[in-house]
Amino acid sequence: MTDGPEDSRPANERRAAAREKARQLRTTQQRKDRRNRAFLQGGIVVGVLAIVAVVAVIIVTAIRPSVPGPANMASDGIVIGTGLKAHETKPLAADASPIPSTPDPSGSVVTIRVYVDYLCSLCGDFQRTNADQLEPLIKDGAVTVEVHPIAVLTSHSAGTRYSLRAANAAACVANYAPNSFWKFNNSLFAKQPEEGGPGLTDAQLKSRAASAGAGHTSSIGSCIDDGTYKSWVTRASDLALTGPIPDSNVKKLTIAPLVLVNGKSYTGSLRSASDFKAFVLQAQGDSYSSTSTPSPSPSAG
Repeated sequence: MTDGPEDSRPANERRAAAREKARQLRTTQQRKDRRNRAFLQGGIVVGVLAIVAVVAVIIVTAIRPSVPGPANMASDGIVIGTGLKAHETKPLAADASPIPSTPDPSGSVVTIRVYVDYLCSLCGDFQRTNADQLEPLIKDGAVTVEVHPIAVLTSHSAGTRYSLRAANAAACVANYAPNSFWKFNNSLFAKQPEEGGPGLTDAQLKSRAASAGAGHTSSIGSCIDDGTYKSWVTRASDLALTGPIPDSNVKKLTIAPLVLVNGKSYTGSLRSASDFKAFVLQAQGDSYSSTSTPSPSPSAG
């Protein structure tokens, strides 16, 4: 018994049919090969284009042109004085060196400078602890507080770069609504995001700016959305990290917050309002002693 009917065609016809079948199989395989090569090449092209796009973004970011600094921050910080109003300064030209603020020559006004990262929990501790006792002193002109927003924890916010965005927002407020800066600065620490989390969104930053009285200008919203002063923040942060810190004996920023009172670094508890008050009073006394006119020595008789 056979497996099936034998092909009764002549041998030459069977060979011709076999050759035709082989030709069809080769044609089919060649088409598959061409299609696979096309898919592969297309995938490579897409991959290359994706890589090129990423590289382009990196290059554009890296060579993003510097912009003029924000108004009222010629020292890389904003000085808040009598009535909680900002000392006004003109914007610095792009890449211009900051101009340190001039301390009160009489020694009667205590100058406090604070370098803060808005994601830094210790910075928040200091501000929440001391804001209430500092505010009336600033209003009355007894002290000035100069806030330097920096971004040293940019990589600690789940990829959102919150430190950089928050410092940029602070610069936007300083530029467009400087007299709202003190309240806005406090608001960023009042309900401070935790380090490692995503931080506030740009929409939330704009909302806090509006609540601080800076919502009357749409320019602040655009400034926050566009990240107008991000390159300035990065440069200011780098200058603080490399030092030296002007009008002090601090070689460079090594910890945040850096708190300077009349140029002297505060190393006490960041959670003790009484410790900081004592340090301020001591600095005030030291300044008064150093600027007061010495009594004339009695003449020899």
